[in-house]
Amino acid sequence: MRYIIIGAGAVGGAIGGRLAGSGHDVVLVARGAHHAALRDGGLRLQVPDGEYTYRLPAVTGPEELGELRADDVLVLAVKTQDTVTALGTWGSAPVARGGTAAERLPLFCAQNGVEGQRLALRVFRHVYGVCVWLPSTFVEPGVVSAGGAPLTGMLHLGRHPHGTDATARLVAADLEKSHFEAPVVPDVARWQYAKLLSNLGNALEAVAGPIADDAAVTLFQRVRAEGEAVLDAAGIAYASVEEQRAVRGHKVDLVPLDGAPRGGGSSWQSLSRGTGTIEADYLNGEIALLGRLHGVPTPLNDLLQHLANTFARERRAPGSMPLGELTRLAEKSVAFVQER
Repeated sequence: MRYIIIGAGAVGGAIGGRLAGSGHDVVLVARGAHHAALRDGGLRLQVPDGEYTYRLPAVTGPEELGELRADDVLVLAVKTQDTVTALGTWGSAPVARGGTAAERLPLFCAQNGVEGQRLALRVFRHVYGVCVWLPSTFVEPGVVSAGGAPLTGMLHLGRHPHGTDATARLVAADLEKSHFEAPVVPDVARWQYAKLLSNLGNALEAVAGPIADDAAVTLFQRVRAEGEAVLDAAGIAYASVEEQRAVRGHKVDLVPLDGAPRGGGSSWQSLSRGTGTIEADYLNGEIALLGRLHGVPTPLNDLLQHLANTFARERRAPGSMPLGELTRLAEKSVAFVQER
């Protein structure tokens, strides 16, 4: 199989690089300066066991490949806010011996949240969810770091909305030869919703800095508790913290890498790169949406969604709001809801 990594940034670059390193055929899809660097100098992947350069085909869209192959696997690793554009670009791409990518090829959504695969299922017939546990960083154009050890990451796979099949097992086997653990599960959404609860802290970190001291941890616990209350009210199952810890253990411990500092998670990185967008609408915003559908107030997630979007739109520096100020805004938001 050939893997086409649509969005070869931090997560996509790490997956694509590791697959290439174990001998698999990989194409990287990127834009702008990152595409130019990948095309001209290859992908530099910094990992605990060294730094590797992979000279792989790098394209901006399917037209540069001509017809796609019948054995292609599409890995969608763009941020959720870029999903609709990517689906429109790749879904109509022709495949050898007839049909389009949307009709014939498998699409694996290696994204945070749960909305990307819902959007994909409107276009693609064969959609797979991926619960991404992969600490990685976009260092600079052409350079990605992934500090997990002894494994680079853990990627639960399954069909969307549920089930497993031979394609998922084949992809999992390739990933497990490439420094990943890739359990194939019939209920991948249960793992993705558990990861969503963890990702509710992304906006908090992006706005006010690392969740390190007691005050930040306490605020995050309240944000997460809102998320759990919403999922419970909606009847949505999610893996417990204890189950996640038991499965992951110390398989993906973060190791500091020389010359590749990890400033923060995916939302932090969006702000630090000044992209102008952020994925909060599909993380905290997912909880806000479900809360409104099921009558559960979510003032803290509403606030973080709003602040993260404001920071992205105004290109503010990540972590630039004092935690005390954020806490005061949080108390004000909660009090306003309680008074209504």
